[in-house]
Amino acid sequence: MSQVGDRLRLLQRQVGHRPADDPQQRTRTIREQLRRFMARRQRSHRTLDAPAGVKLSEGLYAVEQRQACTTATGLRLPWSEEGAIPRERFICFDTETTGLAGGVGAKAFMIGTTQWQGAELITRQLYLTALAGEAAMLDAFASALPADAILVSYNGRSYDAPLLKGRYRMHRQQHPFDVRPHLDLLHPTRRAYRGVWENCRLITIERQLLGIDRGDDLPGAEAPAAWLAYLRGHENRSLGRVLEHNRSDLVTLATLLEHFAAKGACEETPDDRASTIGASVVERRCVAIENLE
Repeated sequence: MSQVGDRLRLLQRQVGHRPADDPQQRTRTIREQLRRFMARRQRSHRTLDAPAGVKLSEGLYAVEQRQACTTATGLRLPWSEEGAIPRERFICFDTETTGLAGGVGAKAFMIGTTQWQGAELITRQLYLTALAGEAAMLDAFASALPADAILVSYNGRSYDAPLLKGRYRMHRQQHPFDVRPHLDLLHPTRRAYRGVWENCRLITIERQLLGIDRGDDLPGAEAPAAWLAYLRGHENRSLGRVLEHNRSDLVTLATLLEHFAAKGACEETPDDRASTIGASVVERRCVAIENLE
Protein backbone atom coordinates (compact mmCIF):
# COMPACT_ATOMS: atom_id res chain seq x y z
CA MET A 1 0.00 0.00 0.00
CA SER A 2 2.79 2.43 0.94
CA GLN A 3 4.68 1.72 -2.30
CA VAL A 4 1.57 2.42 -4.35
CA GLY A 5 0.99 5.62 -2.39
CA ASP A 6 4.57 6.78 -2.94
CA ARG A 7 4.25 6.15 -6.68
CA LEU A 8 0.99 8.06 -6.86
CA ARG A 9 2.52 11.04 -5.04
CA LEU A 10 5.49 10.94 -7.43
CA LEU A 11 3.14 11.00 -10.42
CA GLN A 12 1.23 13.89 -8.86
CA ARG A 13 4.40 15.92 -8.44
CA GLN A 14 5.40 15.19 -12.05
CA VAL A 15 2.15 16.72 -13.32
CA GLY A 16 2.43 19.71 -11.00
CA HIS A 17 -0.19 18.62 -8.47
CA ARG A 18 0.58 19.57 -4.89
CA PRO A 19 -0.60 16.98 -2.38
CA ALA A 20 -2.74 18.11 0.50
CA ASP A 21 -0.95 19.04 3.68
CA ASP A 22 -3.39 17.06 5.79
CA PRO A 23 -2.15 13.40 6.06
CA GLN A 24 -5.71 12.13 6.42
CA GLN A 25 -6.73 13.99 3.27
CA ARG A 26 -3.79 12.47 1.42
CA THR A 27 -4.85 9.01 2.57
CA ARG A 28 -8.44 9.58 1.45
CA THR A 29 -7.20 10.83 -1.93
CA ILE A 30 -4.97 7.79 -2.44
CA ARG A 31 -7.75 5.40 -1.48
CA GLU A 32 -10.14 7.03 -3.90
CA GLN A 33 -7.60 6.81 -6.69
CA LEU A 34 -7.01 3.15 -5.91
CA ARG A 35 -10.74 2.44 -5.96
CA ARG A 36 -11.02 4.06 -9.38
CA PHE A 37 -8.04 2.08 -10.65
CA MET A 38 -9.47 -1.25 -9.43
CA ALA A 39 -12.87 -0.44 -10.92
CA ARG A 40 -11.29 0.23 -14.33
CA ARG A 41 -9.31 -3.00 -14.06
CA GLN A 42 -12.42 -5.07 -13.26
CA ARG A 43 -14.30 -3.53 -16.18
CA SER A 44 -11.42 -4.37 -18.52
CA HIS A 45 -11.39 -8.09 -17.50
CA ARG A 46 -13.71 -10.11 -19.72
CA THR A 47 -15.77 -12.94 -18.30
CA LEU A 48 -16.04 -15.59 -20.99
CA ASP A 49 -18.86 -18.03 -21.53
CA ALA A 50 -18.16 -21.65 -20.71
CA PRO A 51 -17.36 -23.49 -23.96
CA ALA A 52 -19.87 -26.29 -23.35
CA GLY A 53 -22.11 -27.99 -20.84
CA VAL A 54 -24.41 -26.98 -18.01
CA LYS A 55 -23.56 -25.16 -14.81
CA LEU A 56 -23.65 -27.37 -11.72
CA SER A 57 -22.42 -24.82 -9.21
CA GLU A 58 -20.23 -21.74 -9.02
CA GLY A 59 -17.15 -22.43 -11.11
CA LEU A 60 -18.19 -25.96 -12.14
CA TYR A 61 -19.67 -27.16 -15.45
CA ALA A 62 -20.59 -30.61 -16.74
CA VAL A 63 -20.73 -32.04 -20.26
CA GLU A 64 -22.37 -35.36 -21.20
CA GLN A 65 -22.23 -37.12 -24.56
CA ARG A 66 -23.62 -40.46 -25.66
CA GLN A 67 -22.64 -42.65 -28.58
CA ALA A 68 -23.90 -45.97 -29.82
CA CYS A 69 -21.74 -49.05 -29.30
CA THR A 70 -22.01 -52.80 -29.74
CA THR A 71 -23.88 -54.69 -27.07
CA ALA A 72 -22.04 -57.21 -24.92
CA THR A 73 -22.89 -59.17 -21.82
CA GLY A 74 -19.56 -58.57 -20.16
CA LEU A 75 -15.79 -58.60 -20.32
CA ARG A 76 -13.85 -61.69 -19.29
CA LEU A 77 -10.58 -60.73 -17.64
CA PRO A 78 -7.93 -63.45 -17.24
CA TRP A 79 -7.01 -62.65 -13.62
CA SER A 80 -10.61 -62.40 -12.37
CA GLU A 81 -12.42 -65.29 -10.72
CA GLU A 82 -15.79 -63.68 -11.43
CA GLY A 83 -15.94 -64.83 -15.01
CA ALA A 84 -17.50 -62.31 -17.37
CA ILE A 85 -17.82 -58.97 -15.58
CA PRO A 86 -20.64 -56.66 -16.69
CA ARG A 87 -19.27 -53.85 -18.80
CA GLU A 88 -21.28 -51.33 -16.78
CA ARG A 89 -18.96 -51.87 -13.81
CA PHE A 90 -15.92 -50.53 -15.69
CA ILE A 91 -15.53 -46.75 -15.47
CA CYS A 92 -12.67 -45.20 -17.41
CA PHE A 93 -11.41 -41.91 -16.01
CA ASP A 94 -8.87 -39.31 -17.06
CA THR A 95 -7.87 -35.87 -15.80
CA GLU A 96 -6.49 -32.69 -17.32
CA THR A 97 -4.23 -30.83 -14.92
CA THR A 98 -2.29 -27.61 -14.53
CA GLY A 99 1.03 -29.46 -14.70
CA LEU A 100 1.77 -32.70 -16.53
CA ALA A 101 4.66 -33.58 -14.22
CA GLY A 102 2.78 -33.04 -10.96
CA GLY A 103 4.93 -30.65 -8.99
CA VAL A 104 4.11 -27.74 -6.74
CA GLY A 105 0.53 -26.54 -6.96
CA ALA A 106 -0.62 -29.02 -9.63
CA LYS A 107 -4.41 -29.28 -9.74
CA ALA A 108 -6.92 -31.13 -11.87
CA PHE A 109 -9.22 -28.69 -13.67
CA MET A 110 -11.06 -31.43 -15.56
CA ILE A 111 -12.15 -34.97 -14.63
CA GLY A 112 -13.74 -37.11 -17.30
CA THR A 113 -15.36 -40.55 -17.12
CA THR A 114 -16.83 -42.93 -19.64
CA GLN A 115 -18.89 -46.06 -19.03
CA TRP A 116 -21.16 -48.46 -20.85
CA GLN A 117 -24.90 -48.45 -20.33
CA GLY A 118 -26.56 -51.04 -22.53
CA ALA A 119 -25.83 -50.17 -26.15
CA GLU A 120 -24.44 -46.73 -25.31
CA LEU A 121 -21.07 -45.40 -24.26
CA ILE A 122 -21.66 -42.38 -22.02
CA THR A 123 -18.95 -39.77 -21.46
CA ARG A 124 -19.29 -37.27 -18.63
CA GLN A 125 -16.83 -34.45 -18.03
CA LEU A 126 -16.57 -32.10 -15.07
CA TYR A 127 -14.45 -28.98 -15.54
CA LEU A 128 -13.66 -25.78 -13.69
CA THR A 129 -14.42 -22.28 -14.90
CA ALA A 130 -13.11 -20.88 -11.60
CA LEU A 131 -10.93 -22.24 -8.82
CA ALA A 132 -13.85 -21.93 -6.41
CA GLY A 133 -15.47 -24.96 -8.05
CA GLU A 134 -12.76 -27.51 -7.20
CA ALA A 135 -14.36 -28.91 -4.03
CA ALA A 136 -17.69 -29.36 -5.82
CA MET A 137 -15.97 -31.08 -8.76
CA LEU A 138 -14.23 -33.59 -6.50
CA ASP A 139 -17.46 -34.31 -4.65
CA ALA A 140 -19.40 -34.77 -7.90
CA PHE A 141 -16.81 -37.21 -9.27
CA ALA A 142 -16.78 -39.36 -6.14
CA SER A 143 -20.55 -39.27 -5.67
CA ALA A 144 -21.21 -40.54 -9.21
CA LEU A 145 -19.10 -43.70 -8.80
CA PRO A 146 -21.06 -46.85 -7.92
CA ALA A 147 -19.78 -48.85 -4.97
CA ASP A 148 -18.89 -51.81 -7.22
CA ALA A 149 -17.17 -49.73 -9.92
CA ILE A 150 -13.87 -50.89 -11.39
CA LEU A 151 -11.77 -47.85 -12.27
CA VAL A 152 -9.79 -47.93 -15.51
CA SER A 153 -7.03 -45.47 -16.42
CA TYR A 154 -3.83 -45.02 -18.40
CA ASN A 155 -0.95 -44.25 -16.00
CA GLY A 156 -3.62 -43.35 -13.46
CA ARG A 157 -2.03 -45.32 -10.65
CA SER A 158 1.13 -43.25 -10.81
CA TYR A 159 -0.31 -39.85 -11.76
CA ASP A 160 -4.07 -39.16 -11.81
CA ALA A 161 -5.08 -41.04 -8.65
CA PRO A 162 -2.25 -39.77 -6.39
CA LEU A 163 -2.79 -36.18 -7.55
CA LEU A 164 -6.54 -36.40 -6.92
CA LYS A 165 -6.00 -38.00 -3.52
CA GLY A 166 -3.93 -34.98 -2.52
CA ARG A 167 -6.69 -32.61 -3.63
CA TYR A 168 -9.34 -34.61 -1.75
CA ARG A 169 -7.28 -34.42 1.42
CA MET A 170 -6.77 -30.70 1.01
CA HIS A 171 -10.55 -30.24 0.89
CA ARG A 172 -11.06 -32.76 3.73
CA GLN A 173 -13.11 -35.06 1.52
CA GLN A 174 -13.07 -38.85 1.30
CA HIS A 175 -11.43 -39.97 -1.93
CA PRO A 176 -12.96 -42.88 -3.90
CA PHE A 177 -9.83 -44.83 -4.84
CA ASP A 178 -8.84 -47.16 -2.00
CA VAL A 179 -12.22 -48.89 -1.82
CA ARG A 180 -12.46 -49.71 -5.55
CA PRO A 181 -10.28 -51.84 -7.85
CA HIS A 182 -8.11 -49.81 -10.23
CA LEU A 183 -6.91 -51.23 -13.53
CA ASP A 184 -4.09 -49.22 -15.11
CA LEU A 185 -3.90 -50.19 -18.78
CA LEU A 186 -0.44 -48.69 -19.21
CA HIS A 187 1.16 -51.81 -17.71
CA PRO A 188 -0.37 -54.51 -19.94
CA THR A 189 0.23 -52.19 -22.89
CA ARG A 190 3.92 -51.91 -22.10
CA ARG A 191 4.19 -55.63 -21.53
CA ALA A 192 2.59 -56.44 -24.87
CA TYR A 193 3.98 -53.68 -27.10
CA ARG A 194 7.19 -52.32 -25.60
CA GLY A 195 9.68 -51.95 -28.46
CA VAL A 196 7.07 -52.59 -31.15
CA TRP A 197 6.46 -48.88 -31.72
CA GLU A 198 8.39 -45.73 -30.79
CA ASN A 199 6.67 -45.44 -27.38
CA CYS A 200 3.64 -46.59 -25.43
CA ARG A 201 1.89 -43.23 -25.17
CA LEU A 202 -1.87 -43.52 -25.45
CA ILE A 203 -2.01 -41.53 -28.69
CA THR A 204 0.60 -43.86 -30.23
CA ILE A 205 -1.23 -47.00 -29.13
CA GLU A 206 -4.58 -45.80 -30.44
CA ARG A 207 -3.08 -44.94 -33.83
CA GLN A 208 -0.92 -48.04 -34.30
CA LEU A 209 -3.00 -50.68 -32.51
CA LEU A 210 -6.60 -49.44 -32.69
CA GLY A 211 -6.41 -47.55 -35.99
CA ILE A 212 -7.80 -44.31 -34.50
CA ASP A 213 -6.76 -40.99 -36.07
CA ARG A 214 -7.73 -37.93 -34.05
CA GLY A 215 -6.93 -35.44 -36.77
CA ASP A 216 -6.54 -31.91 -35.46
CA ASP A 217 -6.29 -32.84 -31.78
CA LEU A 218 -4.99 -30.40 -29.17
CA PRO A 219 -1.80 -31.88 -27.63
CA GLY A 220 -2.22 -32.69 -23.96
CA ALA A 221 0.80 -30.54 -23.10
CA GLU A 222 -1.15 -27.47 -24.25
CA ALA A 223 -4.14 -28.12 -21.98
CA PRO A 224 -2.84 -26.10 -18.98
CA ALA A 225 -2.23 -23.02 -21.14
CA ALA A 226 -5.69 -23.34 -22.70
CA TRP A 227 -7.36 -23.36 -19.28
CA LEU A 228 -5.31 -20.40 -18.04
CA ALA A 229 -6.19 -18.46 -21.20
CA TYR A 230 -9.84 -19.01 -20.38
CA LEU A 231 -9.45 -17.94 -16.74
CA ARG A 232 -7.66 -14.75 -17.83
CA GLY A 233 -10.48 -13.85 -20.21
CA HIS A 234 -8.47 -14.27 -23.42
CA GLU A 235 -10.48 -16.92 -25.31
CA ASN A 236 -12.53 -20.06 -24.70
CA ARG A 237 -12.09 -22.00 -27.94
CA SER A 238 -8.95 -23.76 -26.73
CA LEU A 239 -10.68 -24.95 -23.58
CA GLY A 240 -13.35 -26.47 -25.81
CA ARG A 241 -10.60 -28.33 -27.63
CA VAL A 242 -9.32 -29.63 -24.28
CA LEU A 243 -12.78 -31.12 -23.69
CA GLU A 244 -12.56 -32.90 -27.06
CA HIS A 245 -9.03 -34.14 -26.29
CA ASN A 246 -10.14 -35.50 -22.91
CA ARG A 247 -13.18 -37.20 -24.45
CA SER A 248 -10.97 -38.84 -27.10
CA ASP A 249 -8.70 -40.20 -24.36
CA LEU A 250 -11.70 -41.68 -22.55
CA VAL A 251 -13.18 -43.35 -25.63
CA THR A 252 -9.75 -44.78 -26.47
CA LEU A 253 -9.47 -46.21 -22.95
CA ALA A 254 -12.78 -48.04 -23.35
CA THR A 255 -11.73 -49.37 -26.77
CA LEU A 256 -8.34 -50.48 -25.45
CA LEU A 257 -9.94 -52.32 -22.54
CA GLU A 258 -12.20 -54.24 -24.92
CA HIS A 259 -9.18 -55.06 -27.08
CA PHE A 260 -7.19 -56.54 -24.19
CA ALA A 261 -10.18 -58.41 -22.81
CA ALA A 262 -10.77 -59.96 -26.22
CA LYS A 263 -7.11 -60.93 -26.57
CA GLY A 264 -6.78 -62.13 -22.98
CA ALA A 265 -3.55 -60.11 -22.78
CA CYS A 266 -4.01 -58.00 -19.68
CA GLU A 267 -3.43 -60.43 -16.83
CA GLU A 268 -1.94 -58.52 -13.91
CA THR A 269 1.54 -59.56 -12.79
CA PRO A 270 3.67 -58.79 -9.73
CA ASP A 271 5.36 -56.08 -11.81
CA ASP A 272 2.01 -54.31 -12.14
CA ARG A 273 1.31 -54.54 -8.43
CA ALA A 274 4.78 -53.18 -7.70
CA SER A 275 3.89 -50.06 -9.67
CA THR A 276 1.77 -48.96 -6.71
CA ILE A 277 5.04 -48.24 -4.89
CA GLY A 278 5.73 -45.42 -7.34
CA ALA A 279 2.16 -44.23 -6.96
CA SER A 280 2.51 -43.97 -3.18
CA VAL A 281 5.63 -41.83 -3.57
CA VAL A 282 3.77 -39.41 -5.85
CA GLU A 283 0.83 -39.37 -3.45
CA ARG A 284 3.04 -38.46 -0.48
CA ARG A 285 4.61 -35.69 -2.56
CA CYS A 286 1.17 -34.29 -3.42
CA VAL A 287 0.13 -34.28 0.23
CA ALA A 288 3.37 -32.60 1.26
CA ILE A 289 2.86 -29.94 -1.39
CA GLU A 290 -0.62 -29.18 -0.10
CA ASN A 291 0.75 -28.70 3.41
CA LEU A 292 2.95 -25.92 2.06
CA GLU A 293 0.15 -24.07 0.26
